Amino acid sequence: MQNSSLKELYVEELRDIYDAENQLVKALPEMAKAATSEELRSGFEEHLKQTKEHVRRVEQVLNELGEKAKGKKCKGMQGLIAEGKEIMEEDFEDEVMDAALISAAQRVEHYEIAAYGTVRTYAEILGEQNAVSLLEKTLEEEKETDEKLTELAENINVEAAEAEPEQERSTGQKSKAARM
Repeated sequence: MQNSSLKELYVEELRDIYDAENQLVKALPEMAKAATSEELRSGFEEHLKQTKEHVRRVEQVLNELGEKAKGKKCKGMQGLIAEGKEIMEEDFEDEVMDAALISAAQRVEHYEIAAYGTVRTYAEILGEQNAVSLLEKTLEEEKETDEKLTELAENINVEAAEAEPEQERSTGQKSKAARM
């Protein structure tokens, strides 16, 4: 009976992730369009391809469990995407916008890392070896994306700081971006 309850939780979490990934498929093109750094734009476009594969993998895991591949509204991802949209509506310029986009993207990655780590563990406990393999592969890709974002941030954040108007640096006044 315990395994049955864990299996139900596992399926619910998979459906949540399925919806989260589908939300990202829609959001990533907007983030790519808002990016001014060619490297960041390219990273978002590459992650979109990966995310479509993540959707396919979750569908496969659900199908192997005899479950329909349907989403359960992921409110966490909905909130993260809404925050990302707010950032894109700000009047940040160039490198500052890119720094803000990286911040939003890393929040998404950390959310996904937590979610995939959890369902992978459930799959291990439930003896779903193929699912463990698929979920582990996705988890590793999410971690790699987070690492790439960190590498990009190291340069872009410095460029954003250097782009701050001279007057604000010398008088100590904070721009809208610095207050965030």
